[in-house]
Amino acid sequence: MPVATDRGVTAATGFRAAGVTAGFKTSGKPDFTLVVNDGPRASVGAVFTSNRVAAAPVHWSRQVVADGAARAVVLNSGGANACTGPQGFQTSHTTAELVGEALEVGAGDVVVCSTGLIGEQLDLETIRGGVPPVVAALAQDDDAGLAAATAIMTTDTVPKQAACHSSEGWSVGGMAKGAGMLAPGLATMLVVITTDVALESSVLQRCLEEACAQTFDRTDSDGCMSTNDTVVLMGSGASRAAVDESEFLQALTAVCHSLASQLIRDAEGASHDILITTYNAVTEADAEEVSRAVARSNLFKTAIYGNDPNWGRVLSAVGTTAAVFDPDELDVTINGVTVCRDGMIGDSRDGVDLAAQRQVEVLIDLKVGAHEATIWTNDLTHDYVEENSAYST
Repeated sequence: MPVATDRGVTAATGFRAAGVTAGFKTSGKPDFTLVVNDGPRASVGAVFTSNRVAAAPVHWSRQVVADGAARAVVLNSGGANACTGPQGFQTSHTTAELVGEALEVGAGDVVVCSTGLIGEQLDLETIRGGVPPVVAALAQDDDAGLAAATAIMTTDTVPKQAACHSSEGWSVGGMAKGAGMLAPGLATMLVVITTDVALESSVLQRCLEEACAQTFDRTDSDGCMSTNDTVVLMGSGASRAAVDESEFLQALTAVCHSLASQLIRDAEGASHDILITTYNAVTEADAEEVSRAVARSNLFKTAIYGNDPNWGRVLSAVGTTAAVFDPDELDVTINGVTVCRDGMIGDSRDGVDLAAQRQVEVLIDLKVGAHEATIWTNDLTHDYVEENSAYST
């Protein structure tokens, strides 16, 4: 199924969304989002950061989804509510209570997400003042979905949406935020995905974990794992469609892949989007380890920023892994030019014009097996340092 990027969480039937300005951001930009599942089902799946220093909303939301039911996700930007102690957890709980009261659902059915600076307490009065207008703004149209995606942005330069529609009458839609601290740990940013299929929560959870493993977990911008990473999948069942699990997984993965790609394109200060594929590996795990090692090499990433297809930096990173390979058999191809052949210099690097291309594709041939894996990353530029002068999620 084709994926569109002009629709998001309201693409699936049974959902309303809104994004408003509550006052968390000093800029006055939109900063408070709500996505509501009107049912008839309240199925949910979720994955969270594996960072041991997890934010208060992560701890709260893990409890919410434990019973496989959720009716709403409320998200604020302009404050991460991370490293805020018992008061921070109480703020997340109170946020869920306020939203639950306004929607006439239990607080235990409200997932809470936050993003912004770490270490600062969220102002509870700002939350109290923000709930009535965000509830009043709830709508099912595309404008409401875009407003929701816009209000979760921090250092993002554009909102990120994706949706696909089946010819059988069911849909999957989603939105994401993230432009830095993108490194895998079950999830890599804040993402809300909606679907109107009639599937149990256990199926949604299983499919979400698999889709994340193939997309968000392989999105590695800067090697820094956030404290707030959350991916939530809500199912309304409004289409009444009993969908085959494999077919749903395909659509869900397509939406996740689109959102992950948008995250990389909007990475802080990036001038190149980089796909690193290791193939002919003994195992998929080996292929992923090699691709990720290259993606996390600052030497490699700065070389790409300097428009230098430096294959030596690729091999240096490959050599740090435990993957099975013969150093004298490695090939490296950059944007169609085999710059390294059999562990030595290959075709002339002059044939690789990185300055004229935003996308860079790196292929690493281990020549020892039949498995492959791709990691998506970006280069590191001077602008990355400027964007990260304040520590945030």
